[in-house]
Formats: sequence, C-alpha cells, structure tokens
Amino acid sequence: MEINGYFLFIAITVIGFHLLDVFSNLLNLRSLKPDLPEGFDDVFDREKYAQSQAYTRETTKFGLIESTFSLIVFLLFWWLGGFQWLDALVRGFGYGPIVTGLCFVTLLVLAGQILSLPFNLYDTFVIEEKYGFNKTTPKTFATDMIKNLLLGAILGLPLFALLLYLFQNPAFGNIAWLIAWIVTTLFQIFILFIYPKWILPLFNEFKPLEEGELRSGIETMAQKCDFPLTGIFEMDGSKRSTKSNAYFAGFGKNKKIALFDTLIKKHTVAELVAVLAHEIGHFKLKHILKTLLLGILQMGIIFYLLGLFLNNRGLFDAFGVEETSVYLSFIFFSFLLSPLSKLIGVGMAIFSRKNEFEADAFAVKVTGDAMPLITALKSLSKDNLSNLTPHPFYVFINYSHPPMIERIAALRAL
Repeated sequence: MEINGYFLFIAITVIGFHLLDVFSNLLNLRSLKPDLPEGFDDVFDREKYAQSQAYTRETTKFGLIESTFSLIVFLLFWWLGGFQWLDALVRGFGYGPIVTGLCFVTLLVLAGQILSLPFNLYDTFVIEEKYGFNKTTPKTFATDMIKNLLLGAILGLPLFALLLYLFQNPAFGNIAWLIAWIVTTLFQIFILFIYPKWILPLFNEFKPLEEGELRSGIETMAQKCDFPLTGIFEMDGSKRSTKSNAYFAGFGKNKKIALFDTLIKKHTVAELVAVLAHEIGHFKLKHILKTLLLGILQMGIIFYLLGLFLNNRGLFDAFGVEETSVYLSFIFFSFLLSPLSKLIGVGMAIFSRKNEFEADAFAVKVTGDAMPLITALKSLSKDNLSNLTPHPFYVFINYSHPPMIERIAALRAL
C-alpha cells in the first residue's frame, strides 16, 4: 500500500474519532455522582440509583473495549493487505463485476458479524442479565440474528446490485449519482410502507389493545390531535427485555401505535396517554417528515461526492488494492467520508434534541398537565437504569434525546 494523502487522512480521522469517543466516554464516567439529583427521590432509592450508575459504568467500559477491538481489527486488516486479499479471492470466483461486488460485501458483512458475535452474546447474556433486563433466550437470539441477515440479503443486496450497475454503466455517465439518489429514496419510502405490516411481525407478536380505559384514552387523544390512527397494538417486548418503549409505525395516513407490554404494566393510563401525546407531537410538528427530508438530502450529497471519487487510483493505492472497482469505491469512499458523517451525525443529534423539547411541550399543551409526562419519564429512567448526570460534551456528541433532568426542568417551566 502507498502512504499517500488519502492513507494519512483516513488513518488520522479513524484513530482520532476513536480517541474522541474514548475521551467523551471517560468524561461521562467522571460526571457520575453518588448523590441522587434533586427531584428524583420519589422514584429512585439509594440502592436503585447506585445500580443505575454501576450499569452505566459497566456498559461504557464494555463499549470501549468493543470499539477498541473493532478499530484494531480494521487497522490490521487494512495495513496487512486484507482488502487486496479479499478482492483477489472474490475475483477468483470468476463472476462479473456486480456479482463479484455482492460476494465481497457479503463476506465482509459475515466476517463483521462473526467478530461481533462474542460481544453481542456477552452484552445480552451477561451484562443485561446481571441487571435484570434480559429475557432473550438463546433460541430467540439465534433466530433474530438469522432473520436480520436474511432481511439484509433480501432487501440490501438487490439495491446494492442496482447501484453498482448504475455507477459502472457508461450509459448513465455523470447522472448516475442522480438516478441512484432517486432509486434509493424510493426504496427508503417503500421500506417505510412495508415495515409495520411485513417486517416487524417477523420479530414480535402484535395483538390489538383490549377495550378499556387505556384504549379509550389513546383514541380520544388521537381524535383531539386529528391524528390518523389506524390501529393500537400491544407488543411482546418482554420477549427480549424488561425495558419499556412505545413507538409509531407507518407512513402517510396509515399510522399504528405499538406499546410494549412492559410499558403497559408499569405506567398509569394518564402517563401512557402523555407519552403517546409526545409521539403525536412529533407527527403534528412535522419532525418525522423533516428528518426524512434531511436524510434524503444527505443521501443525495453523498451520492454526488461518491461519483467524484469513483475508481480513484490514489484511494485504491492507500488501501493496497491493485484493480479499481465500483464496489470497493463504495467501501473506501465511506472511510473517506467519515469526518463529514460524524459532523452530520452531531448536527442531526442537536436537531433531534430540539424536537424532543418541542414534542414535550406539545404533549403538555394537549393534555393540559405536565405531571403525567414528568412521572412517566422519571419511571422510565428508573426502569431502564438511565444515566441521570451525563457529561455535556458526551450529550453534545451522542444524545438524540435531551438528558432527563433537562427535559423535566423544561416541562416544569411550561
């Protein structure tokens, strides 16, 4: 391989971002305080709060070990000529450039899955088990992994094959990036349509929420907000974890609410209606649409830039690969793009935190009372052993939601 400008840029950014991640995590650990923050003594006792801090410490340290291992494996694979070796291997199969590219990506993904498997097993069956979260059986773990791989192959490989065809066909020339952008956007919208009906049921069971106070409260709230609700379901979240959640699925006017069974068991009707009012707020305030449009715009910029670096000889020299190809251009360009991706990620996190405050305010406006949402958030932080005192720098880089203390303070000020 050649130590050129591309090599130095990618090596410095990859290692630099890892060190930044380590630094932010260490700051986050140092921000843990033994004293319970004011206003949480009604849900946390001393033992539960100590447990939440222990959980944060253990998951953080484990995450750093995993990310450091992944970085070392990547650097060794790169610097020892792994990309050239794998490229020569798949070219030796004797297929055309598209199938060869699919083979390359498939082997790379499978290798990543194998390397991450011990970490996933330890996280699920040791750490999550230790803190009382895990309900996943080995059978469920294995079937989930297989289903995810099959879905990735069924949905992802045809799209990748089409993108390879577009970028390597001279007939499309300088507009290949534009056609790829349109195709990928349509594919993304297609996934949004099929996700609630066809994909989610592959992993969980959904049953209509029984008639009663909760269902009536949700339907009343949806009508009050003019929210196009087409179904309310209870999901067997306890199949995998004791952690609680709720979400909307669907696209356009076909909206469905899914409530984890664990969430229903742990919260009052008023709290659940307030949580769902928050989610409706995202829809009514067009946060979901804006996020989708920003993602589509980002995708267009990435495809345009990719077209500029396609089959770049200097980039291939940096990775020690002899023959240029469109499929490796995709992979190498993703490493070159990492600084921009990181900046975009931070920007989207800032945008997301702003949206969360706005959705909280919407929920209070339509329910007329901030307390149900406050008590629900407090209870969720306890049940999920959330970190109540994250470091501001860690929040700035990583958090898509504001820290719980900030959200509750904002709710009290309304």
